[in-house]
Amino acid sequence: MAVGIFDSGLGGLTIHRAVAERLPDLPLVYLGDNANAPYGVRDADDIFDLTCAGVERLWQEGCDLVILACNTASAAALRRMQETWLPEDKRVLGVFVPMIEALTERRWGDNSPPREVEIKQVALFATPATVASRAFQRELAFRAVGVDVEAQPCGGVVDAIEQGDEILAEALVTSHVEALLRRMPQPEAAILGCTHYPLVEAVFQQALGPQVTVYSQPGLVAESLADYLERRPEFLGEGAQSRFLTTGDPTRVSGKAVQFLRRPLRFETA
Repeated sequence: MAVGIFDSGLGGLTIHRAVAERLPDLPLVYLGDNANAPYGVRDADDIFDLTCAGVERLWQEGCDLVILACNTASAAALRRMQETWLPEDKRVLGVFVPMIEALTERRWGDNSPPREVEIKQVALFATPATVASRAFQRELAFRAVGVDVEAQPCGGVVDAIEQGDEILAEALVTSHVEALLRRMPQPEAAILGCTHYPLVEAVFQQALGPQVTVYSQPGLVAESLADYLERRPEFLGEGAQSRFLTTGDPTRVSGKAVQFLRRPLRFETA
C-alpha cells in the first residue's frame, strides 16, 4: 500500500517533495493529469469527473489514501466526493484544511465551535476556479469567526510557471498582488492557494511586504499527513516502490518536472 498524490499537472510535485522529505520511508505514487490540465478554467462538474477518474487510477496502484495536491480539485470536487462518491474504506484528503489549521492555530481534528482568532485580514491568491468555489472561506468559517478574506484570482501564473517563464510569472504575481492590495491595503496574512505558487513564494512575499505572513502549503500538508498516518496507521501498508504517472506524454512531462524537484524524474504512462 502506498499513499497517492494527485494533481492536475505538475504543481503537486511541491507537495510530493515536502512529503518525501518529511516521511522518507513512505512509498508515494504521484499522478499528474497533464493531458487535461489546467483545471483552473474548467467547470465544477468537469473537475469532479476528472478528479474521480484520477483517484480511481491511484486506487489501482494500491493507494487507499489519496492527497488531492490540487487546490482546484480540493475546492471544486473534494466535499462532493466525500459526501456522495467515496467508499467507506478509502480516504481522500485536500490541501486547504492544513493551511486553515495553521492560520487559526487549531490542531488537526479540533472540532470545537468556531472562535475568534488573532488574524483578521487574509489575502487569498488562487486559480479562478478555486476562488469561484469559495471553498477556502467555507472551510475557514467552520473554525474561525470575524476573519475578512479577500480573494484574488491569479490568471496566467500557472501557465507561466509551467512554461518556465520566470519573468512573466514574476510580472503576473506582482500585478495580482497590486490588484488585491487596492481592495485590502493591509492584509495580515496571505494564503498561496495553488501548489504551483510555492515556486514563486519569494515574489509574493516581496510584493506583499515583510509585514505580511505568507502561508505556503507543502510543509503544512506534509506535517498534517504525518499526523494523520500516526493516528490512522491502517493506511500505512508494507509499501511498494514510489512511482510517477501521467496522463500526458511521459517524456515531455519528465523533462518539465525537473524544474519542480531539481532532480531527474521518470514519469510513466498512467
